[in-house]
Amino acid sequence: MDEFKGMNPKDVVTYIEGEPFISAIPVEAGLTNAVKKTGQRIVGFNSENMEVNEGMVRFDIVFYVRMKDGLSQIIINIEAQKDAPAGYDILNRAVFYVSRLISSQKERDFVNTNYNDIKRVFSIWICMNMDENCIDYVHLANDKLLGSHEWKGGLDLFNIVLVGIADELPEHDEKYEMHRLLGTLLSIDLSSDEKLSIIENEYAIPIEDGIRKDVSVMCNLSQGIREKGRTEGRTEGRTEGETKFIISMYKKGYTLEQIADVAEKSVEEIKAVIENREPALV
Repeated sequence: MDEFKGMNPKDVVTYIEGEPFISAIPVEAGLTNAVKKTGQRIVGFNSENMEVNEGMVRFDIVFYVRMKDGLSQIIINIEAQKDAPAGYDILNRAVFYVSRLISSQKERDFVNTNYNDIKRVFSIWICMNMDENCIDYVHLANDKLLGSHEWKGGLDLFNIVLVGIADELPEHDEKYEMHRLLGTLLSIDLSSDEKLSIIENEYAIPIEDGIRKDVSVMCNLSQGIREKGRTEGRTEGRTEGETKFIISMYKKGYTLEQIADVAEKSVEEIKAVIENREPALV
């Protein structure tokens, strides 16, 4: 984005407004906005009564960013995929998510026909286990087919960024700077100390207790994925490692939907493990 090019990432963080919503905002039509009460307009995303909407698909991360002019805002959505899905094209899902984040602004970020108040939306998709490290930027374009009339409007409202992370960690190179950082955090081969060393020495990120804890969580997550890979092809039963992994994620505050997504199980199966009851994972 032109507004933030060349800025130190630490300085950009200060423009994030409030706390990001993590697995709290439903994607489904009619559920993204806060519920309206009689005689009162509620402004904001619908993050209440999550238990009522249990099992609903939710945006991974959503937050507002204030522009440097101090007036305008944009909406950022970040989605993580452990690999490219086989059942559908990832770009189609990204288009749907951006469209929902735009349409859901009505009566929340703009009212009636004030369409000029629509906020720009950026949906960033981080896809792991790809064949190569890559980035695509998908956005609107205006191809003039006849005449030279200048149509007014925001071609910059709709933005999708697709980030592919390869299995092999790229060399320390400016072109792959972001990919190396993400690849380090998500690696199943690097130890916690190795990850912290790269983060501190190559990216000059101070290793504070919060970062050390987050990296430890990522290592546990990676170990769980590795454990799951060892048990692929099983038709019944579950390993002790799988159970420990699920319980560990649950204790660290991950939602049932997040755990189910990583473990590739249903929410009910995850509940069964946590509540120590059958049916067992199969």
